[in-house]
Amino acid sequence: MKKQTRQDIIDLYKNRFSEEVVSEEILPPSGSYREYIRLKSLHFKAIGAWNEDEKENRAFIEFSRHFKVKGINVPEIYDYDQAKGIYLQEDLGDMTLFQLSVDVRRIEGFSQKIVEVYHKVIKELPKIQIVAGKGINYDYCYPRKYFDRQSMMWDLNYFKYYFLKLAKISFNEQLLEDDFITFTDYLLKAESGFFMFRDFQSRNIMIKDEEPWFIDYQGGRQGPLQYDLASLLFDGKADIPQQIREELLELYLDELDKINPVDRNEFMQYFYGFVLIRIMQAMGAYGFRGFYEKKEHFLKSIPFALENLNIVLSKAEFPVAMPELIKVLRSLQNSVYLNKIVSKELKLTVLITSFSYKKGIPKDPSGNGGGFVFDCRGLNNPGKFDEYKTVNGKDEPVIKFFEKDGEMEYFLNPIFSLVDRSVEKYLEWKFTHLMISFGCTGGQHRSVYSAERLAVHLREKYQVKVVIQHREQEN
Repeated sequence: MKKQTRQDIIDLYKNRFSEEVVSEEILPPSGSYREYIRLKSLHFKAIGAWNEDEKENRAFIEFSRHFKVKGINVPEIYDYDQAKGIYLQEDLGDMTLFQLSVDVRRIEGFSQKIVEVYHKVIKELPKIQIVAGKGINYDYCYPRKYFDRQSMMWDLNYFKYYFLKLAKISFNEQLLEDDFITFTDYLLKAESGFFMFRDFQSRNIMIKDEEPWFIDYQGGRQGPLQYDLASLLFDGKADIPQQIREELLELYLDELDKINPVDRNEFMQYFYGFVLIRIMQAMGAYGFRGFYEKKEHFLKSIPFALENLNIVLSKAEFPVAMPELIKVLRSLQNSVYLNKIVSKELKLTVLITSFSYKKGIPKDPSGNGGGFVFDCRGLNNPGKFDEYKTVNGKDEPVIKFFEKDGEMEYFLNPIFSLVDRSVEKYLEWKFTHLMISFGCTGGQHRSVYSAERLAVHLREKYQVKVVIQHREQEN
C-alpha cells in the first residue's frame, strides 16, 4: 500500500471515530487488486480499503447498505471517500469458512462441525437471493446488470484463452465457439431475475460469533438461483465430499421452497450446467493468476477443479449437444502438462476412526462409500476392569495393558499389511481418500488403541495425510 494511501485511510479513520490509531496491520492480498489495512484505536477498530475502480467501490458500498437494512450479516460501511477510492468497513475478524474448514479437517476430517456451519450458510442464501434481493438498485451493478449472454461468453472465453491455451490444450476454435453459443442458449432458458452474489464461496464467508457473515458481493447482478449454490458446493479447495454436497443441495431446495416454491425437476435441469460454467470461470481465474501472472498458489486449486469437473461430467446429462466442449473437458485429465501440477498437489488422506458398534458404523464423509471396517470385539477388553474404566486407548495404562497382553499384535499385523496394499494402490492411482474404521463395544479402549497404532504406522511409512477421529470420545 502506498504511503499516501495509507495516510489517507488513517485520516479517514480519525475523522470518523475521533480517536488516534494505536495499531495498524496491512492485510495479505487476495484474488483482487484491492488493498486492505486493519486499524485499531482505544475503543474502535475497522478495515480500511483502497480500490481505484470507483464503480466497483460504489457497487460494494450500495449493496452493503441495502443488505444491512434487510437484516443480512454484511459489514457496516463507516465512511467512504469517493475521490480517493478509500472506505472504512466493519472488521469481521480473520476466520473465513474456508479456514475454519481447514482447521477442523486437520484434526477430525470433514466432520459435523463443518457441516453445521454450511447448514447456516445454505439457510441464508435464499434470503440473500430473493428476500434481500427485492428492492436492490441494480443500476449500481458492476460490470454488468445481468448474468446475460455477454457475461457468460466473457467467462467461457476467459476459460478458453487463460486456461486452455496457457495449459497447452488443443481444440478446434470454431467448433468450441459454436458449442459456447449452444451452451449459453441452454443456460439462458433458466429462470432468472434473482440477486446473484456471483462469487459465493468459502473465502467470502466470514465466521463471527459462530454465525456466517458475507463479503465481496460487489460483482452481484441479476441472475439464476443455481449459480450461487454451484459456487458454494463446488468451491475448489473447499473440497466438500460429494455425499455432503448432495445433502446440502436438498437442504437448499427445502429452504428455497419456504420462500419461493420451486419446481425441483426444473431447477435440477439447469443446476449442473451452472456448476460447469462456474468451474470453467474459476479455472480461467486459476490460469490467469497462475500461468499468466505467475502466482503459483493459484495453480494449487487446479487439481480440485479437475476433480469437480469429473464429478459433473459423470453425473450430468445435458439436453444439448456440445461435442467439442465435452471432448476438451475430458481431455484435461490426460494432459501431461496439467498432470505435473496435479501430481504435486494431490495427496492421499487416510481417515482412521474408532467407534462403538452400539451406535453404528461411521459414515464416510468423502462420499466414496467407506473402506475397511475392523471388529476389535474379539480382543481382550480392559474396560471390564474398574481401573481402566475412566481412561481410553490413548492413555498409558491401556497402552501397557495391550503391550503386556500380546494379543493385539496378532490382530494388527495382518491389518497393517492389508492397509499398506491399499495405500500403495491408492497412491499409484492418485485416489485422494481412504477410510479405515475400528469398532469395539464402547469405542473407548480397543478401537481407540488400534486406530492410534495404525496412524503411527502410516505416518512413518508413507507420505500421506492421516486424520484420526475417535467418535465416541469426541462427542
